[in-house]
Amino acid sequence: MGAIGKLIDAILFVFFALMAVIAPLIDGQTALPKGIFPAFLTDLKTSYIAEFGDYLLMEKPHFLVGLVWHELVFLWPLSIANVYAILAGKSWFGTTCLLYGASLVTSMAAILGDMIGSGKASERLLMMYVPFMGIGILAVLRGLFSSSTKSSGSVGKRYTIMPRRKLA
Repeated sequence: MGAIGKLIDAILFVFFALMAVIAPLIDGQTALPKGIFPAFLTDLKTSYIAEFGDYLLMEKPHFLVGLVWHELVFLWPLSIANVYAILAGKSWFGTTCLLYGASLVTSMAAILGDMIGSGKASERLLMMYVPFMGIGILAVLRGLFSSSTKSSGSVGKRYTIMPRRKLA
């Protein structure tokens, strides 16, 4: 994929590595009981909410809690798998990247739709969330273009079954 592909992979690697840590420790506080997290993590999230005015994390609407569960059950393991795939050069990275990106774009469409539609989000808060949509689109494109550059595998090929030799 060349230099641009390596740059995209580096950007995605940093994102996936951060999400492998942030998803369970910070985002998990939205869906899981607050008591299971250390005080410094809950204080970090509380200060973020106050500083950016993140009304979604403050109000915890049901759709957001559902999206956080989706992130914890589906996207978090994919983040870990994608970090491994980039480091080990696995051929299935394009597929998992496409899955992650499509899911992230869908989730961000719901979140940004609420933020923009309700008019509650400040410019600063939107600038915090919009890059996630960009990363999702980048992941989708990475997934699409990585699979289109490879050979088509066994599609359209015919295999001949060779007869067995008789043993004497």
